[in-house]
Amino acid sequence: MENVVLTVHLILALLMIGVVLLQRSEGGGLLSGGGSMSARGAANALTKVTWLLAIGFIATSITLTILAAQNAKGTSVLDQSGAEAPAEVPADVTAPLAPEGDLLPPSSGDAPAAPPPAE
Repeated sequence: MENVVLTVHLILALLMIGVVLLQRSEGGGLLSGGGSMSARGAANALTKVTWLLAIGFIATSITLTILAAQNAKGTSVLDQSGAEAPAEVPADVTAPLAPEGDLLPPSSGDAPAAPPPAE
């Protein structure tokens, strides 16, 4: 069901892009080159088709959201991955707390001698 709605959603999106690109600019746009926009413009067929496609696009968007919420209800990422909680370490096993060796930076006495000044 979700795949069918997703396919219809994508088709509506492509059709809406095509219909919007076919419409004539009626002014107010960035590159419209002038032209006045009337207060009561007549709604032509492309405008009506655009509204119908937009309503269908919003309806399929809401439907996809509802379907995704139903499929994800009550599940966790840990449940889906099959991972279990980390095992307890037995008390008789001693794990080192830090790697072996000295991790501190060298003291000033261990630093290499400064090079002689260039003349």
